[in-house]
This record gives sequence, structure tokens and C-alpha cells, in this order.
Amino acid sequence: MAVFARKTAASGEAKVAGERSLLLGIGISSVGIGMYIPFSLVFFHHVTGLSLTVVGLVMTVTGLAGLAFMPLAGTAVDRFGAKRVNLVLYGIRALGFALYPFASSLPAFAAVALVTALADRSFGVVQQSLIGEVARGAARDRLQASTRALQNAGMGAGALLVSGVLALWGTGGFTYTAWGNALAFALAGLLVGRVRAVRAGKAVAIAGLPDAGYRTVLRDRPFLGLTAANFLTALGYSALSVLFPLYLSTWLRAPDSLTGAAFTVNTVLCAGIGVLIAGRVRRSGARRTRSAALGALLFAAAFVGQIVLGTLRPGQTATLVALLAIVVVYTLGELVHSPSGGALSVSAAPEAVRGRYLATYQLSYSLAGALAPSLFTALLAVDGRLPWAVLAVAALGAALALLRLERHLPAEAVHAEPLVVLKASAAAPVPVTTAP
Repeated sequence: MAVFARKTAASGEAKVAGERSLLLGIGISSVGIGMYIPFSLVFFHHVTGLSLTVVGLVMTVTGLAGLAFMPLAGTAVDRFGAKRVNLVLYGIRALGFALYPFASSLPAFAAVALVTALADRSFGVVQQSLIGEVARGAARDRLQASTRALQNAGMGAGALLVSGVLALWGTGGFTYTAWGNALAFALAGLLVGRVRAVRAGKAVAIAGLPDAGYRTVLRDRPFLGLTAANFLTALGYSALSVLFPLYLSTWLRAPDSLTGAAFTVNTVLCAGIGVLIAGRVRRSGARRTRSAALGALLFAAAFVGQIVLGTLRPGQTATLVALLAIVVVYTLGELVHSPSGGALSVSAAPEAVRGRYLATYQLSYSLAGALAPSLFTALLAVDGRLPWAVLAVAALGAALALLRLERHLPAEAVHAEPLVVLKASAAAPVPVTTAP
């Protein structure tokens, strides 16, 4: 008679070769991102001298082109390896920001923006693939959590840094910021170049699937279900930046300053306790599907809280306290869901076509982000509580879908630690599966 148990050897938490360089590079590049994302249209308007209308149009068109490029990025990862493609994208982003101050004509700006947008939109796919390439087992969950914490901390630091630059040099400081971005991406690329993949060489072919490609992804119903479930959760990720400010001003009639306070609480918690929360979840031995489902349930609780708040509409002080409490619950959902959900998608993807799988998965975030503004504003025009109700139902649906998918996904994806079989007659456990 044999029983299954979870292997908890220290190897599951082994350090990745070059991990410090990888994380430092991610942190530095996040500082660069934080130096321009908060200003976006204004940033490129002052750097290039073009009108806001032209800049907005170019950014929209190039952003859509970047979405269309993501499947090609997934193919490139499978053919050349995530590390190589990652370094190429860092190089393109560095070159793009170095050239922005010289792109004062529409054709020049459009060309630079297009190339840079292709790299920016594809970067999430490639970075996720890189984590799968350099880490195994629970180390993937740890890197997911560390990456998210560093990204939040870096973007916050970048926003503060550019604020100081603008205070010293005025709008002319945007040019220095562009070159600072170029330097940050170049340095990040040099650091990430030091990380080593667990398995060198090209990805091996999948047995029985000599022409493995996007057709393989489309035939994988459990993974497509996982992607659909993540789309429902991804709508919730868009709530804080898109719906929250509109809800405050139009339905609660609260001061706009609360939006800044909410973002500050979210960023500080993500950067400060993100790794701690993910570590507690990982050490609890929870399955990745159930951890991700718990994160979705916390999202749903926060959205229901907004419905209650929007119904009661208490005084200003009570509203402030309630909003900050809701943001804390929302952030906890983010911190629980993100590492487990990310590691789940990476580990559910076959190694030979991991890039294509993750490009498909990443589309769930991109489509949710593209749909969120129009969906939220349309629902908000009917009733301020309606978008939160839709988000709550979506989050509950995502949690249910994750639990139902658990038995259909590969065991090495569901479990952060490998499973072993324990035989009564044997002194030592016999491994059954190992983390990919």
C-alpha cells in the first residue's frame, strides 16, 4: 500500500543561480518605469514637443500593435530561450528611451514608440517565461512574490525620483528622465544577463507533438480554462486604477486626494509585506489553485465592501476609514493571488512551448485592461454599485473555476512542492513527480 505526501526538501527553495542580479535588475528597471508611467501622455508630450492629441493617438495605435506582437514574442521565447529574448527587449527599451528626446517629428516619434511598445507589451510574457526557465518548484512562487514586491517598490521610487527632477529642472527634466530610463533598462539588462537557466539549450520537443505551437495551446482546454479564470480576476486588478477614482468622485462625492492615499497604501503594502505574505502561503503547503482562489475571494470581499459603502454613504471620516480598510483587503487579495497564479500558469505550460502558453495567458491581463475603462464607465453610468457587483461575481466565478480546474491541471503545476509516494515496506520515499 502506498500513500502520497508532499516533499518538503530544501531543494524546492534552492536559490536560483544569479537570483540577486535578476531581482536587482527587475528593481532597477521598475524605477525606470515609475519615472514615466505616472505621467504617460505628459511625459512624451514634453520629451518630443508634439501635441497631446498626437501623442495620445500614437500611443493608442502602438499599444494595440504591441498586443498583436505578443504571440510572436511567445514564439521567439520557445525558439531562442527566455533569457536571450529578455536581454533583447531590455536593449530595445533602452535604445527607445535614449532616442525619444530626438524624436520631435511625428514619423520619428511613431517609429520609436512602435518599437518600444512592442518590447514593453511583450516584456511580461518574457519575464514570466524567464522565471520558468531559471527556477523550479517553490522557487518560482518565491520569485513571483519578490518580483511583484520589487516592481511596486521600484515604481514608487521612480515616481518620487522624477518628482524631484521636475522640481529642480521643471518640465525640461523630462528629457533627463528619458535618458535615466534608458540607463536603467541598460543596467537591468546587464544584471539579468548574469542569471543562468536551469536547463541550457533549446527546449525539447513534446512527445507526439512534432509541430507543437499555438495549436497545442488551443487544444489544451484546462490551460484555456485557467486563462479564462484569470481574465475574470484580471478585471479586478484594473479596478484600483480605473474604477476607484471615478467611483470616489461621481458616486461617493469624496475628495480626489483619497485616490492618492489608496494607491499609497496599496504600493506600500505590496512592497513591504508582499514577500512575507507569499512566504506564509507557500509554507502552509496550500495548492496553488487554492491560494489563487483565496486571493480571488478576498477581491470579491473588497468589492462587496464597496457596494455596502456605496449604499450606506456614511460621513467623510467613516468613508475614509472604510475605504482604506477595503483597500487593505483588496491588496491582501492581490498579494495572495499574484504569486500563486503566476507560478501556476508558468508550471502548467509545457517547457517546449512555454513562451506560446504564457503569451496566451498574458492576453487575459491585456484584454481585461483594454476592456475595463469602457465596461466600468458604462456600468457606473447606470449605478455606482453595479461595476463592483459585476467584479464581485467575476471574482467568485474565478475562484470556483480554479477549484474545478485543479484536478485537470498537471500535478506539478498545482503543487509547489513535488509529490512523493510513501511505501510501508520502504525506508525512504519514492518520488512520483517532481516540479518542472
